[in-house]
Amino acid sequence: MRLAVVDDELCNSKICGIPCVTFCPVNRIGTKTVWIAENGKSRINEQTCIGCGICVHKCPFGAISIINVADYWGKKLVHRYGENGFALYGLPEVKRGFVTGIIGRNGAGKSTSLKILAGELQPNLGGNGGSLLDLFKGSELRQYFSDLGSGKLKISVKPQILTLEEDDPYMQKTVNEVISSYNDERLRSLTKEFALDLLGERRLGQLSGGELQLLTLAIALSKDADVYLIDEPSSYLDVFQRMEAAKKIRETVGRGKSGVVIEHDLIVLDYLSDYVSVVYGSPGVFGMASRSYGTRNGINNFLRGFLPDENTRLREGAIDFFDVGMGKEEVGRVIFSWEKLRKRLGDFELTSDGGEAKEGSVTALLGRNGIGKTTLVKMLAGIVEPDEGAVPTAGLRVSYKPQMLRPVDMLVSDVMEAVKDSLAKDYYKTEVFEPLGIDKLWNRNAKSLSGGELQKVAVALCLGRDAEVYLLDEPSAFLDVEERLRVGKAIRRVMAIRRSTGFIVDHDLLLLTSTSDSMIVFEGESGKRGHARKPVKVLDGVNHFLKEVGITMRRDPETGRPRVNKEGSILDRQQKESGAYFMISVGAEVEGQS
Repeated sequence: MRLAVVDDELCNSKICGIPCVTFCPVNRIGTKTVWIAENGKSRINEQTCIGCGICVHKCPFGAISIINVADYWGKKLVHRYGENGFALYGLPEVKRGFVTGIIGRNGAGKSTSLKILAGELQPNLGGNGGSLLDLFKGSELRQYFSDLGSGKLKISVKPQILTLEEDDPYMQKTVNEVISSYNDERLRSLTKEFALDLLGERRLGQLSGGELQLLTLAIALSKDADVYLIDEPSSYLDVFQRMEAAKKIRETVGRGKSGVVIEHDLIVLDYLSDYVSVVYGSPGVFGMASRSYGTRNGINNFLRGFLPDENTRLREGAIDFFDVGMGKEEVGRVIFSWEKLRKRLGDFELTSDGGEAKEGSVTALLGRNGIGKTTLVKMLAGIVEPDEGAVPTAGLRVSYKPQMLRPVDMLVSDVMEAVKDSLAKDYYKTEVFEPLGIDKLWNRNAKSLSGGELQKVAVALCLGRDAEVYLLDEPSAFLDVEERLRVGKAIRRVMAIRRSTGFIVDHDLLLLTSTSDSMIVFEGESGKRGHARKPVKVLDGVNHFLKEVGITMRRDPETGRPRVNKEGSILDRQQKESGAYFMISVGAEVEGQS
């Protein structure tokens, strides 16, 4: 079976000369296969297309994708976004009393799957006729959609992010007004546990991304529902908040309910899920949901790049983390050092121990939200002047990627013109430009990019500048697992090749421990005071941080990835007693931990 997808945003028949129509060999023999529709976009007849790929290669904007898929997939087609649009095959299973985690690439249909499970999107089965009950005959999903259609199921949805304009009337409400409008005791309890009661008089439009995320999650979990569908609960949250949110999700679903959670943080996904479904495919072209695997096997299959039950390869090569937490000996020259720093911003005060940064090294900054990580980065970048101490990077070339990104109304190709010297260098193309997929965004307007696409452009810009010091604030935001790992690898390679030094602020422990050589751990009280300790080895920094959080981690023997121990388990107690909150050695899985 052949799948032809046209990206209407990229397709521009007015200026391309329509080579897809002109060079199609089937068109040339008189069979209408590729044509320009009334909206000016290319359209392809999948029945007569021979899959030669000429139109794919001739399109100057990369707007066409032709994919050959197994014939039996046609019987699994759940939804198609119009003619020559994205196709979704299969759906993740919903299991009563358990949390099913969803992992996969951005643009592969994870959020679309959640909307269909919620009843918010009516699937069209690709126009093939039939019903969902027939499509999922013999599976748990048949009963699920039968109950959903008859109104027997109550659904609670936590969207990916609450996207309302600041002048929307709802955003003018205070936190207390929103909580009171539900008149629900469980919501009051959850907001107190999430420390949102301290923000009672603050308007929603004034909340940070993390605060708004916690409020949205609390509202979703407080509802008396049968199924909880939660899209990316860890976005904007620090490690403390992520683990607390994961605990509340498990507690809620543990009451005989069902949960489906999309999550890109592998540590959080591993902690909160009972089963994992991998949504794979080609982003923007098609997506397929795998069967449910046990959590450990599902994540490991994803990292290995092979799904045994589907006999499907996801990518070339496996991903492992056997170097996580190890770092390397920093033997390069010292690029800069700093003495103790202090900065007061309103009621908040940040102090910092001294430290140094060496060439080729990457330093991670780890701590709670609102504790001064971004402030320290801005002082290192020379954007914020310290009250005490000197800006340590004065006289050095500094490249800074801010936390908040504001897209400009320009083509990505024009945006990247700022680093045209790097674009001409082979290492930049092979280590940054191509791995981050900037070539596929080249003809897109920056304002039309998704959060993840915009993030990759911002990282590529930052790493493309000729600098001695690179500062990246939350480079993993909105990225999927594979994209995060590519970003981490790109940062490491650029530091090594340019003999520069890098600093990363992020909340993804897997990214930080797999990318960094040293770590600055922050202590204090969010919004009031923060203290940045001197840089230490990654293992020492993570141990100190996990002790403060109160959790322990072990290493998976097959992939080396960190896994959170169950609270009170044998390993948890043993590691806490020994003080080894992050186990660097890789051993066999202990029964009851997987």
